[in-house]
Amino acid sequence: MAQGSSLVPTINRPLADRHGLSTGQKLDNFRYKAGDLRHQSPFLFYASLWLSFFILSCQPSGNRLNPKAPKEAYNTTEMEVRNERFLSTVHVPVSIALTDIERQINAQVNGLIFEDNSLEDNNRDQFMAKVWKRGTILVTAQDSLFQFTVPLRIWVKAGMSVLGFTQYKETEFEIDLRFKTKFDLDHDWSVHTQTQADGYGWVRKPTVSVIGVNIPITSFVGKMIDKNLGSITKTIDQQVRRNVDLRTPVLKAWNTLREPYLLSEKYRTYLQIVPKRILITPLRFEGRVIRATIGIEGYTLTTTGTKPDVHPAVSLPDLTVVSLVKDDFQIGLLSEASYPEVAKIAADEFVGKTFSFSDNRYNVTITSMDLYGQNENLIIKAGLKGTVNGDIYLRGKPYYDAHAQTISLKNLQFDLDTKNVLAQSASWLLKGTFARTLEKQLTIPVGSQIADMQKLLQQQLKNNQLVKGVIINGQIDEIKPDQVYLTPTALLAVVNAHGRIDVKVEGL
Repeated sequence: MAQGSSLVPTINRPLADRHGLSTGQKLDNFRYKAGDLRHQSPFLFYASLWLSFFILSCQPSGNRLNPKAPKEAYNTTEMEVRNERFLSTVHVPVSIALTDIERQINAQVNGLIFEDNSLEDNNRDQFMAKVWKRGTILVTAQDSLFQFTVPLRIWVKAGMSVLGFTQYKETEFEIDLRFKTKFDLDHDWSVHTQTQADGYGWVRKPTVSVIGVNIPITSFVGKMIDKNLGSITKTIDQQVRRNVDLRTPVLKAWNTLREPYLLSEKYRTYLQIVPKRILITPLRFEGRVIRATIGIEGYTLTTTGTKPDVHPAVSLPDLTVVSLVKDDFQIGLLSEASYPEVAKIAADEFVGKTFSFSDNRYNVTITSMDLYGQNENLIIKAGLKGTVNGDIYLRGKPYYDAHAQTISLKNLQFDLDTKNVLAQSASWLLKGTFARTLEKQLTIPVGSQIADMQKLLQQQLKNNQLVKGVIINGQIDEIKPDQVYLTPTALLAVVNAHGRIDVKVEGL
Protein backbone atom coordinates (compact mmCIF):
# COMPACT_ATOMS: atom_id res chain seq x y z
CA MET A 1 0.00 0.00 0.00
CA ALA A 2 3.00 2.27 0.54
CA GLN A 3 3.72 2.20 -3.14
CA GLY A 4 0.03 2.50 -4.05
CA SER A 5 -0.44 5.43 -1.69
CA SER A 6 1.71 7.57 -3.99
CA LEU A 7 -0.89 7.05 -6.80
CA VAL A 8 -3.23 9.82 -5.72
CA PRO A 9 -0.75 12.71 -5.70
CA THR A 10 0.87 11.36 -8.87
CA ILE A 11 -2.38 11.31 -10.88
CA ASN A 12 -3.68 14.61 -9.50
CA ARG A 13 -0.48 16.57 -9.87
CA PRO A 14 -1.32 17.92 -13.36
CA LEU A 15 -4.48 19.52 -11.92
CA ALA A 16 -2.49 21.10 -9.11
CA ASP A 17 0.16 22.26 -11.56
CA ARG A 18 -2.25 23.57 -14.27
CA HIS A 19 -1.09 27.16 -13.78
CA GLY A 20 2.39 26.29 -12.37
CA LEU A 21 3.98 23.91 -14.92
CA SER A 22 4.41 24.17 -18.60
CA THR A 23 2.83 21.61 -20.89
CA GLY A 24 6.27 20.04 -21.50
CA GLN A 25 6.90 19.73 -17.75
CA LYS A 26 3.48 18.11 -17.34
CA LEU A 27 4.25 15.59 -20.08
CA ASP A 28 7.72 14.77 -18.53
CA ASN A 29 6.10 14.24 -15.15
CA PHE A 30 3.47 12.03 -16.78
CA ARG A 31 6.15 9.91 -18.52
CA TYR A 32 8.11 9.45 -15.27
CA LYS A 33 5.10 8.33 -13.28
CA ALA A 34 3.79 6.18 -16.09
CA GLY A 35 7.09 4.30 -16.19
CA ASP A 36 6.72 3.46 -12.50
CA LEU A 37 3.10 2.31 -12.96
CA ARG A 38 3.88 0.15 -15.96
CA HIS A 39 6.12 -2.05 -13.77
CA GLN A 40 3.74 -2.11 -10.80
CA SER A 41 0.24 -2.61 -12.27
CA PRO A 42 -0.98 -2.72 -15.89
CA PHE A 43 -4.45 -1.63 -14.76
CA LEU A 44 -3.17 1.38 -12.88
CA PHE A 45 -0.90 2.21 -15.81
CA TYR A 46 -3.72 2.37 -18.38
CA ALA A 47 -6.06 4.17 -15.96
CA SER A 48 -3.36 6.78 -15.36
CA LEU A 49 -2.75 7.07 -19.13
CA TRP A 50 -6.45 7.66 -19.89
CA LEU A 51 -6.99 10.14 -17.07
CA SER A 52 -3.88 12.11 -17.92
CA PHE A 53 -4.92 12.48 -21.58
CA PHE A 54 -8.41 13.53 -20.48
CA ILE A 55 -6.98 16.18 -18.19
CA LEU A 56 -4.61 17.45 -20.84
CA SER A 57 -7.39 17.58 -23.46
CA CYS A 58 -9.42 19.79 -21.13
CA GLN A 59 -6.57 22.30 -20.98
CA PRO A 60 -7.35 25.49 -22.97
CA SER A 61 -4.13 24.98 -24.99
CA GLY A 62 -3.55 28.71 -25.32
CA ASN A 63 -7.37 29.32 -25.16
CA ARG A 64 -7.96 28.31 -28.79
CA LEU A 65 -11.47 29.25 -30.03
CA ASN A 66 -13.24 27.04 -32.52
CA PRO A 67 -16.97 27.94 -32.75
CA LYS A 68 -19.14 26.48 -35.45
CA ALA A 69 -19.33 28.64 -38.60
CA PRO A 70 -22.84 29.89 -39.55
CA LYS A 71 -24.11 28.32 -42.74
CA GLU A 72 -23.94 30.43 -45.88
CA ALA A 73 -27.39 30.94 -47.42
CA TYR A 74 -29.17 33.44 -49.71
CA ASN A 75 -32.83 34.23 -50.32
CA THR A 76 -32.39 35.99 -53.65
CA THR A 77 -30.09 36.19 -56.64
CA GLU A 78 -28.49 39.23 -58.19
CA MET A 79 -30.60 38.82 -61.32
CA GLU A 80 -33.83 38.79 -59.30
CA VAL A 81 -32.86 42.03 -57.59
CA ARG A 82 -31.88 43.71 -60.84
CA ASN A 83 -35.13 42.62 -62.47
CA GLU A 84 -37.31 43.98 -59.68
CA ARG A 85 -40.07 45.95 -61.32
CA PHE A 86 -41.72 49.18 -60.21
CA LEU A 87 -45.18 50.20 -61.39
CA SER A 88 -44.98 53.64 -62.97
CA THR A 89 -46.93 55.88 -65.30
CA VAL A 90 -45.40 57.63 -68.28
CA HIS A 91 -47.23 60.91 -68.70
CA VAL A 92 -48.07 61.81 -72.33
CA PRO A 93 -49.71 65.25 -72.43
CA VAL A 94 -51.90 65.83 -75.48
CA SER A 95 -52.37 69.43 -76.53
CA ILE A 96 -54.40 70.18 -79.66
CA ALA A 97 -54.64 73.77 -80.84
CA LEU A 98 -57.89 74.62 -82.60
CA THR A 99 -55.82 76.38 -85.26
CA ASP A 100 -54.20 73.00 -86.02
CA ILE A 101 -57.62 71.41 -86.37
CA GLU A 102 -58.73 74.23 -88.65
CA ARG A 103 -55.57 73.86 -90.74
CA GLN A 104 -56.02 70.11 -91.16
CA ILE A 105 -59.72 70.35 -91.98
CA ASN A 106 -59.20 73.15 -94.49
CA ALA A 107 -56.31 71.21 -96.06
CA GLN A 108 -58.59 68.22 -96.61
CA VAL A 109 -61.75 70.08 -97.61
CA ASN A 110 -61.24 72.21 -100.71
CA GLY A 111 -63.01 73.13 -103.91
CA LEU A 112 -66.08 71.17 -104.91
CA ILE A 113 -67.28 69.16 -101.95
CA PHE A 114 -70.75 68.01 -103.07
CA GLU A 115 -72.38 67.32 -106.42
CA ASP A 116 -75.84 66.14 -107.55
CA ASN A 117 -75.99 65.96 -111.35
CA SER A 118 -79.37 64.31 -111.83
CA LEU A 119 -82.84 65.75 -111.93
CA GLU A 120 -84.29 62.27 -111.86
CA ASP A 121 -82.80 60.84 -108.66
CA ASN A 122 -84.36 61.06 -105.22
CA ASN A 123 -87.82 60.21 -106.59
CA ARG A 124 -87.48 62.59 -109.55
CA ASP A 125 -86.89 65.56 -107.29
CA GLN A 126 -86.16 67.82 -110.27
CA PHE A 127 -83.17 69.20 -108.38
CA MET A 128 -79.47 69.46 -109.12
CA ALA A 129 -76.77 71.06 -106.99
CA LYS A 130 -73.09 71.72 -106.63
CA VAL A 131 -71.44 72.88 -103.41
CA TRP A 132 -68.03 74.53 -103.07
CA LYS A 133 -66.13 75.60 -99.98
CA ARG A 134 -66.23 79.39 -100.14
CA GLY A 135 -63.70 80.28 -97.46
CA THR A 136 -61.94 79.07 -94.34
CA ILE A 137 -63.82 76.62 -92.14
CA LEU A 138 -63.76 78.00 -88.59
CA VAL A 139 -63.56 75.82 -85.48
CA THR A 140 -64.42 76.79 -81.91
CA ALA A 141 -64.97 74.69 -78.81
CA GLN A 142 -67.27 75.10 -75.85
CA ASP A 143 -68.77 72.80 -73.23
CA SER A 144 -66.96 69.73 -74.59
CA LEU A 145 -68.35 70.35 -78.08
CA PHE A 146 -66.62 71.36 -81.29
CA GLN A 147 -68.44 74.00 -83.29
CA PHE A 148 -67.80 74.33 -87.01
CA THR A 149 -68.79 77.15 -89.34
CA VAL A 150 -68.59 76.03 -92.96
CA PRO A 151 -68.79 78.81 -95.61
CA LEU A 152 -70.28 77.51 -98.84
CA ARG A 153 -71.13 78.63 -102.36
CA ILE A 154 -73.99 76.66 -103.81
CA TRP A 155 -75.32 76.34 -107.33
CA VAL A 156 -78.73 74.73 -107.85
CA LYS A 157 -80.92 73.92 -110.80
CA ALA A 158 -84.52 73.13 -110.03
CA GLY A 159 -87.68 72.44 -111.96
CA MET A 160 -90.43 74.98 -111.24
CA SER A 161 -94.06 74.85 -112.33
CA VAL A 162 -95.23 78.16 -113.83
CA LEU A 163 -98.72 78.36 -115.35
CA GLY A 164 -98.79 74.56 -115.67
CA PHE A 165 -95.46 74.39 -117.39
CA THR A 166 -92.23 73.08 -115.80
CA GLN A 167 -89.37 75.45 -116.18
CA TYR A 168 -85.81 74.77 -115.01
CA LYS A 169 -84.13 77.62 -113.29
CA GLU A 170 -80.58 78.03 -112.01
CA THR A 171 -79.31 80.14 -109.18
CA GLU A 172 -76.25 80.65 -107.01
CA PHE A 173 -76.12 81.76 -103.41
CA GLU A 174 -73.81 81.81 -100.41
CA ILE A 175 -74.48 80.38 -97.00
CA ASP A 176 -72.69 79.58 -93.73
CA LEU A 177 -73.63 76.16 -92.36
CA ARG A 178 -73.08 75.54 -88.64
CA PHE A 179 -72.48 72.19 -86.98
CA LYS A 180 -71.63 71.04 -83.48
CA THR A 181 -69.78 67.82 -82.82
CA LYS A 182 -69.16 65.73 -79.72
CA PHE A 183 -65.79 63.98 -79.95
CA ASP A 184 -65.05 60.68 -78.19
CA LEU A 185 -62.46 57.92 -78.35
CA ASP A 186 -63.63 54.34 -78.40
CA HIS A 187 -61.85 51.56 -76.52
CA ASP A 188 -60.36 50.34 -79.80
CA TRP A 189 -58.74 53.77 -80.40
CA SER A 190 -61.11 54.74 -83.19
CA VAL A 191 -62.44 58.30 -83.16
CA HIS A 192 -66.16 58.62 -82.67
CA THR A 193 -68.05 61.84 -83.41
CA GLN A 194 -71.70 62.80 -83.09
CA THR A 195 -72.43 65.74 -85.37
CA GLN A 196 -75.64 67.77 -85.36
CA ALA A 197 -76.72 70.64 -87.54
CA ASP A 198 -76.78 73.95 -85.72
CA GLY A 199 -78.55 76.07 -88.28
CA TYR A 200 -77.25 78.27 -91.09
CA GLY A 201 -77.02 81.89 -92.07
CA TRP A 202 -77.61 83.43 -95.48
CA VAL A 203 -74.75 85.45 -96.93
CA ARG A 204 -76.33 85.90 -100.38
CA LYS A 205 -79.87 84.64 -100.78
CA PRO A 206 -80.98 82.64 -103.81
CA THR A 207 -83.28 84.12 -106.49
CA VAL A 208 -84.50 83.06 -109.91
CA SER A 209 -85.62 85.22 -112.81
CA VAL A 210 -89.15 84.61 -114.11
CA ILE A 211 -90.34 86.81 -116.95
CA GLY A 212 -87.55 89.20 -116.14
CA VAL A 213 -88.44 89.44 -112.47
CA ASN A 214 -86.12 88.15 -109.74
CA ILE A 215 -88.17 85.96 -107.43
CA PRO A 216 -86.64 84.99 -104.06
CA ILE A 217 -86.69 81.24 -103.49
CA THR A 218 -85.13 81.30 -100.05
CA SER A 219 -87.92 79.25 -98.53
CA PHE A 220 -87.73 76.60 -101.19
CA VAL A 221 -83.94 76.25 -101.01
CA GLY A 222 -84.07 76.32 -97.23
CA LYS A 223 -86.38 73.34 -97.25
CA MET A 224 -84.00 71.48 -99.54
CA ILE A 225 -81.06 72.28 -97.25
CA ASP A 226 -82.98 71.17 -94.17
CA LYS A 227 -83.87 67.96 -95.93
CA ASN A 228 -80.21 67.20 -96.66
CA LEU A 229 -78.58 68.29 -93.40
CA GLY A 230 -79.04 64.83 -91.87
CA SER A 231 -77.08 63.19 -94.67
CA ILE A 232 -74.43 65.93 -94.42
CA THR A 233 -73.82 65.36 -90.71
CA LYS A 234 -73.78 61.60 -91.26
CA THR A 235 -71.16 62.04 -93.97
CA ILE A 236 -69.05 64.24 -91.67
CA ASP A 237 -69.02 61.55 -88.96
CA GLN A 238 -68.11 58.87 -91.47
CA GLN A 239 -65.24 60.94 -92.86
CA VAL A 240 -63.85 61.64 -89.36
CA ARG A 241 -63.94 57.97 -88.39
CA ARG A 242 -62.25 57.03 -91.65
CA ASN A 243 -59.56 59.70 -91.78
CA VAL A 244 -58.60 60.56 -88.20
CA ASP A 245 -55.94 58.08 -87.05
CA LEU A 246 -54.69 58.06 -83.46
CA ARG A 247 -53.47 54.46 -83.39
CA THR A 248 -50.37 55.14 -85.49
CA PRO A 249 -48.77 57.92 -83.38
CA VAL A 250 -49.71 56.23 -80.08
CA LEU A 251 -48.34 52.87 -81.26
CA LYS A 252 -45.17 54.72 -82.23
CA ALA A 253 -44.85 56.12 -78.71
CA TRP A 254 -45.74 52.71 -77.22
CA ASN A 255 -42.95 50.91 -79.10
CA THR A 256 -40.46 53.70 -78.45
CA LEU A 257 -41.02 53.42 -74.71
CA ARG A 258 -40.65 49.64 -74.84
CA GLU A 259 -37.22 49.94 -76.42
CA PRO A 260 -34.44 49.70 -73.75
CA TYR A 261 -31.99 52.54 -73.77
CA LEU A 262 -28.57 52.81 -72.24
CA LEU A 263 -28.29 54.56 -68.90
CA SER A 264 -24.66 53.82 -68.15
CA GLU A 265 -22.03 52.45 -70.49
CA LYS A 266 -19.67 52.06 -67.53
CA TYR A 267 -22.08 49.86 -65.58
CA ARG A 268 -23.72 48.37 -68.74
CA THR A 269 -27.10 49.38 -67.35
CA TYR A 270 -30.28 49.78 -69.40
CA LEU A 271 -33.57 51.38 -68.46
CA GLN A 272 -36.53 49.38 -69.67
CA ILE A 273 -40.24 50.12 -69.54
CA VAL A 274 -42.69 47.24 -69.87
CA PRO A 275 -46.04 48.97 -70.63
CA LYS A 276 -49.25 47.23 -69.62
CA ARG A 277 -52.18 49.54 -70.33
CA ILE A 278 -53.05 52.97 -71.69
CA LEU A 279 -55.17 55.54 -69.89
CA ILE A 280 -56.70 58.79 -71.12
CA THR A 281 -58.55 61.63 -69.50
CA PRO A 282 -61.63 63.26 -71.06
CA LEU A 283 -60.94 66.19 -73.37
CA ARG A 284 -60.64 69.60 -71.70
CA PHE A 285 -61.37 72.77 -73.63
CA GLU A 286 -59.17 75.67 -72.54
CA GLY A 287 -59.61 78.67 -74.79
CA ARG A 288 -58.28 77.79 -78.22
CA VAL A 289 -56.58 74.64 -76.95
CA ILE A 290 -57.98 71.18 -76.33
CA ARG A 291 -56.10 69.17 -73.73
CA ALA A 292 -56.05 65.59 -72.56
CA THR A 293 -53.53 63.31 -70.93
CA ILE A 294 -52.54 59.86 -72.06
CA GLY A 295 -50.91 57.68 -69.43
CA ILE A 296 -48.86 54.65 -70.36
CA GLU A 297 -48.86 52.53 -67.22
CA GLY A 298 -46.24 49.84 -66.89
CA TYR A 299 -43.20 48.54 -65.06
CA THR A 300 -39.78 50.16 -65.01
CA LEU A 301 -36.68 48.13 -64.37
CA THR A 302 -32.95 48.33 -64.84
CA THR A 303 -31.05 45.51 -66.45
CA THR A 304 -27.31 44.97 -66.54
CA GLY A 305 -25.37 43.24 -69.30
CA THR A 306 -26.30 43.00 -72.95
CA LYS A 307 -29.16 45.09 -74.30
CA PRO A 308 -32.49 43.22 -73.88
CA ASP A 309 -34.12 42.13 -77.12
CA VAL A 310 -37.62 43.60 -77.49
CA HIS A 311 -39.84 42.93 -80.50
CA PRO A 312 -42.12 45.79 -81.65
CA ALA A 313 -45.80 45.51 -80.79
CA VAL A 314 -48.26 45.49 -83.69
CA SER A 315 -51.37 46.43 -81.71
CA LEU A 316 -52.37 48.54 -78.74
CA PRO A 317 -54.24 47.44 -75.63
CA ASP A 318 -57.73 48.78 -75.12
CA LEU A 319 -58.01 52.39 -74.08
CA THR A 320 -59.21 53.07 -70.52
CA VAL A 321 -60.83 56.43 -69.77
CA VAL A 322 -59.99 57.77 -66.32
CA SER A 323 -60.58 61.08 -64.55
CA LEU A 324 -56.89 61.57 -63.71
CA VAL A 325 -53.58 60.27 -65.02
CA LYS A 326 -50.77 60.30 -62.49
CA ASP A 327 -47.36 61.46 -63.54
CA ASP A 328 -45.40 59.48 -60.97
CA PHE A 329 -42.34 57.64 -62.14
CA GLN A 330 -40.23 55.23 -60.11
CA ILE A 331 -37.14 53.22 -60.84
CA GLY A 332 -34.65 51.34 -58.71
CA LEU A 333 -31.00 52.44 -58.82
CA LEU A 334 -28.53 49.80 -57.69
CA SER A 335 -25.01 49.89 -56.35
CA GLU A 336 -22.97 46.72 -55.99
CA ALA A 337 -20.24 45.70 -53.55
CA SER A 338 -18.76 42.22 -54.02
CA TYR A 339 -17.83 40.15 -50.97
CA PRO A 340 -14.08 40.26 -51.76
CA GLU A 341 -14.35 44.03 -52.10
CA VAL A 342 -16.22 44.34 -48.79
CA ALA A 343 -13.74 42.00 -47.08
CA LYS A 344 -10.85 44.17 -48.30
CA ILE A 345 -12.53 47.29 -46.93
CA ALA A 346 -13.06 45.53 -43.59
CA ALA A 347 -9.49 44.21 -43.51
CA ASP A 348 -8.03 47.63 -44.27
CA GLU A 349 -10.03 49.05 -41.39
CA PHE A 350 -9.57 46.39 -38.72
CA VAL A 351 -6.73 43.92 -39.37
CA GLY A 352 -3.88 44.72 -37.01
CA LYS A 353 -6.13 46.64 -34.61
CA THR A 354 -5.86 45.59 -30.94
CA PHE A 355 -8.73 45.69 -28.46
CA SER A 356 -8.15 45.71 -24.68
CA PHE A 357 -10.60 44.63 -21.99
CA SER A 358 -10.93 44.74 -18.17
CA ASP A 359 -8.27 47.38 -17.62
CA ASN A 360 -5.85 45.77 -20.08
CA ARG A 361 -5.97 42.36 -18.36
CA TYR A 362 -7.05 40.83 -21.68
CA ASN A 363 -6.41 41.84 -25.27
CA VAL A 364 -6.99 40.54 -28.76
CA THR A 365 -5.69 41.64 -32.15
CA ILE A 366 -7.67 41.08 -35.35
CA THR A 367 -5.62 39.04 -37.82
CA SER A 368 -8.13 38.47 -40.65
CA MET A 369 -11.62 39.44 -41.85
CA ASP A 370 -14.01 37.60 -44.13
CA LEU A 371 -17.67 38.20 -44.94
CA TYR A 372 -20.56 36.27 -46.49
CA GLY A 373 -24.34 36.15 -46.29
CA GLN A 374 -26.89 34.14 -44.39
CA ASN A 375 -30.34 35.10 -45.66
CA GLU A 376 -30.87 38.69 -44.46
CA ASN A 377 -27.77 38.86 -42.27
CA LEU A 378 -24.16 39.61 -43.13
CA ILE A 379 -21.79 37.18 -41.39
CA ILE A 380 -18.40 38.52 -40.30
CA LYS A 381 -15.63 36.02 -39.65
CA ALA A 382 -12.80 37.61 -37.61
CA GLY A 383 -9.51 35.91 -36.80
CA LEU A 384 -8.08 36.78 -33.36
CA LYS A 385 -4.81 36.38 -31.53
CA GLY A 386 -3.92 37.36 -27.99
CA THR A 387 -5.50 36.24 -24.76
CA VAL A 388 -7.68 34.03 -26.92
CA ASN A 389 -6.85 32.74 -30.39
CA GLY A 390 -8.95 31.49 -33.27
CA ASP A 391 -12.00 32.63 -35.22
CA ILE A 392 -15.22 34.24 -34.07
CA TYR A 393 -18.41 34.98 -36.00
CA LEU A 394 -20.73 37.98 -35.79
CA ARG A 395 -24.00 38.68 -37.59
CA GLY A 396 -25.77 41.95 -38.44
CA LYS A 397 -28.34 43.29 -40.88
CA PRO A 398 -26.99 45.58 -43.61
CA TYR A 399 -28.91 48.72 -44.56
CA TYR A 400 -28.37 51.77 -46.75
CA ASP A 401 -27.54 54.87 -44.74
CA ALA A 402 -28.85 57.67 -46.95
CA HIS A 403 -27.15 60.43 -44.95
CA ALA A 404 -23.68 58.85 -45.13
CA GLN A 405 -24.40 57.13 -48.48
CA THR A 406 -22.92 53.90 -47.18
CA ILE A 407 -23.95 50.33 -46.54
CA SER A 408 -23.83 50.00 -42.76
CA LEU A 409 -24.79 47.37 -40.18
CA LYS A 410 -27.31 47.42 -37.40
CA ASN A 411 -27.80 45.06 -34.46
CA LEU A 412 -24.37 43.50 -34.96
CA GLN A 413 -23.84 40.77 -32.37
CA PHE A 414 -21.94 37.53 -31.84
CA ASP A 415 -23.36 34.50 -33.56
CA LEU A 416 -25.09 32.11 -31.13
CA ASP A 417 -22.43 29.37 -31.23
CA THR A 418 -19.63 31.93 -30.88
CA LYS A 419 -21.51 33.46 -27.96
CA ASN A 420 -21.73 30.07 -26.21
CA VAL A 421 -18.01 29.38 -26.69
CA LEU A 422 -17.03 32.83 -25.41
CA ALA A 423 -19.31 32.48 -22.40
CA GLN A 424 -17.21 29.48 -21.26
CA SER A 425 -13.73 30.82 -22.03
CA ALA A 426 -13.74 34.58 -22.67
CA SER A 427 -16.82 36.21 -21.21
CA TRP A 428 -14.91 39.47 -21.01
CA LEU A 429 -15.04 39.65 -24.81
CA LEU A 430 -18.84 39.36 -24.70
CA LYS A 431 -19.12 42.19 -22.19
CA GLY A 432 -16.80 44.55 -24.06
CA THR A 433 -17.42 46.97 -26.92
CA PHE A 434 -15.93 44.76 -29.63
CA ALA A 435 -19.20 44.16 -31.56
CA ARG A 436 -20.38 47.76 -31.14
CA THR A 437 -17.07 49.10 -32.45
CA LEU A 438 -17.27 46.91 -35.55
CA GLU A 439 -20.88 47.95 -36.13
CA LYS A 440 -20.00 51.63 -35.90
CA GLN A 441 -16.85 51.59 -37.99
CA LEU A 442 -17.58 48.97 -40.68
CA THR A 443 -19.12 51.00 -43.53
CA ILE A 444 -19.08 50.35 -47.26
CA PRO A 445 -19.13 53.50 -49.41
CA VAL A 446 -21.54 53.22 -52.33
CA GLY A 447 -22.71 56.82 -52.67
CA SER A 448 -20.61 57.55 -55.75
CA GLN A 449 -22.23 54.70 -57.70
CA ILE A 450 -25.73 55.87 -56.82
CA ALA A 451 -24.86 59.50 -57.56
CA ASP A 452 -23.46 58.50 -60.96
CA MET A 453 -26.60 56.53 -61.79
CA GLN A 454 -28.86 59.39 -60.69
CA LYS A 455 -26.90 61.86 -62.80
CA LEU A 456 -27.00 59.62 -65.85
CA LEU A 457 -30.73 58.99 -65.43
CA GLN A 458 -31.46 62.71 -65.15
CA GLN A 459 -29.43 63.37 -68.30
CA GLN A 460 -31.44 60.76 -70.17
CA LEU A 461 -34.71 62.38 -69.05
CA LYS A 462 -33.87 65.93 -70.18
CA ASN A 463 -35.25 66.84 -73.60
CA ASN A 464 -34.12 63.52 -75.02
CA GLN A 465 -35.35 62.76 -78.53
CA LEU A 466 -35.70 58.99 -78.48
CA VAL A 467 -36.62 58.88 -82.15
CA LYS A 468 -37.77 61.55 -84.56
CA GLY A 469 -40.95 63.09 -83.25
CA VAL A 470 -40.82 61.49 -79.79
CA ILE A 471 -39.22 63.60 -77.05
CA ILE A 472 -38.93 62.57 -73.41
CA ASN A 473 -38.63 65.01 -70.52
CA GLY A 474 -38.49 64.15 -66.85
CA GLN A 475 -37.30 65.18 -63.45
CA ILE A 476 -35.98 63.11 -60.54
CA ASP A 477 -37.49 64.69 -57.44
CA GLU A 478 -36.20 62.48 -54.65
CA ILE A 479 -34.15 59.40 -53.85
CA LYS A 480 -35.53 57.04 -51.21
CA PRO A 481 -33.57 54.12 -49.73
CA ASP A 482 -35.14 50.73 -50.30
CA GLN A 483 -32.99 47.98 -48.81
CA VAL A 484 -29.74 46.05 -49.11
CA TYR A 485 -29.98 42.60 -50.67
CA LEU A 486 -27.51 39.82 -49.96
CA THR A 487 -26.92 37.72 -53.06
CA PRO A 488 -24.44 34.88 -53.61
CA THR A 489 -21.96 37.24 -55.27
CA ALA A 490 -22.44 40.69 -53.77
CA LEU A 491 -24.31 43.13 -51.58
CA LEU A 492 -26.75 45.20 -53.65
CA ALA A 493 -27.97 48.50 -52.23
CA VAL A 494 -31.22 49.61 -53.87
CA VAL A 495 -32.56 53.15 -53.75
CA ASN A 496 -35.76 54.25 -55.46
CA ALA A 497 -35.71 57.29 -57.70
CA HIS A 498 -39.07 59.05 -57.74
CA GLY A 499 -39.99 61.72 -60.23
CA ARG A 500 -42.09 62.71 -63.20
CA ILE A 501 -41.75 61.85 -66.85
CA ASP A 502 -43.48 63.28 -69.93
CA VAL A 503 -43.35 62.05 -73.49
CA LYS A 504 -44.28 64.42 -76.29
CA VAL A 505 -45.31 62.91 -79.59
CA GLU A 506 -45.25 65.45 -82.38
CA GLY A 507 -48.49 65.54 -84.33
CA LEU A 508 -50.55 63.93 -81.57
